[in-house]
Amino acid sequence: MAREEFRAELQALREAIIDLGRTALDAFERAAEALADTDATAAREVIEVDETINECYLELESRCIDLFALQQPVAGDLRFVTASFKILTDIERIGDLATNLAEQAVEKRADHLPDVNVDDLCGIAAEMTDSALTAYKTGDAERCHAVAAQDDELDGLCQRVAELVIQDLVGREFDHAVDDDLMADVRRLLLTVRDIERVGDHAVNIAARTLYMTEASEALLY
Repeated sequence: MAREEFRAELQALREAIIDLGRTALDAFERAAEALADTDATAAREVIEVDETINECYLELESRCIDLFALQQPVAGDLRFVTASFKILTDIERIGDLATNLAEQAVEKRADHLPDVNVDDLCGIAAEMTDSALTAYKTGDAERCHAVAAQDDELDGLCQRVAELVIQDLVGREFDHAVDDDLMADVRRLLLTVRDIERVGDHAVNIAARTLYMTEASEALLY
């Protein structure tokens, strides 16, 4: 393969990965809306998209392997293919977490819990993912650091939501007001918060891989 063709193949790979990332991000945002609206129909549509994401993930993973095996990239090109290969896994996991969120929306019943704003958590995780994908597209190291810094905010908010739910549950126990529906809601909400936090973690991973790609370092200092 001529050098020009190889560079074009790398650029095509980058664009395809960004497209897949946007698809996964869109699925996450739609799942968050379905959860907020208790929209089972919209949630099932998100679940159906996961198969497409998985198929694209496997196809792009194969392209990365071919580039390793057939082109034997070195230096910056090697870092790009290596980072892209790893970023694909993070994108696929974001798609899986979007499916988890959609499944929670399908199962959601009347809330028996204190009013907590899960929408804000989803918004931060989505913003981090969008920013990480933009950094991968442009090689913006400063944006990578910003994603990592924002993760502290998300982690703190997720922890506060979990603490609020547990505190409410403990109070209900003393009032003898715990039943199966309440426990189901507690499990559902805590799993939802955990999955949102993990989306943020995968956004940080994408940023760290991008930093490795651009600066040969995954050290996100903030």
